[in-house]
Amino acid sequence: MPTHSETRVLPYSAQAMYDLVADVPSYPQFLPWTAAARIRSREDKGDHEEMHADLVISFKVFRESFGSRVLLWPAEKRIDTAYIDGPFKHMESRWGFRDVEGGCEVSFHVDFEFRNRLLQGAANMFFMEAMSRIVRAFERRAKELYG
Repeated sequence: MPTHSETRVLPYSAQAMYDLVADVPSYPQFLPWTAAARIRSREDKGDHEEMHADLVISFKVFRESFGSRVLLWPAEKRIDTAYIDGPFKHMESRWGFRDVEGGCEVSFHVDFEFRNRLLQGAANMFFMEAMSRIVRAFERRAKELYG
């Protein structure tokens, strides 16, 4: 299964970066290959919020939608995502945000595997480039929003 972990220090607050990543409906405006995003449900669980979301990913001839459970932990500035339905065998991601001198430390980890061998083969070939483009897209979006 492809996995990717990355940590960056950005010149924004942990709260600002947490809010940016938690804003799933805005993903099609800036995230590569994201054609649509829809929130199925949101529920306040006291110490966290649980959101069920659908994303439509479009890349060349591939167009797939998938559902995920997104757990928003505002006090910890953490976002955990787990696969519900769609083209994956397995998919999990975790974002963490921590204020540091001069901005915040953003950590990102993703681990996934497609059911379809053709999709998995394509993902394996372009995985590192795709993850890098996604992280850069969040960085560009933060610069647009927060200066």
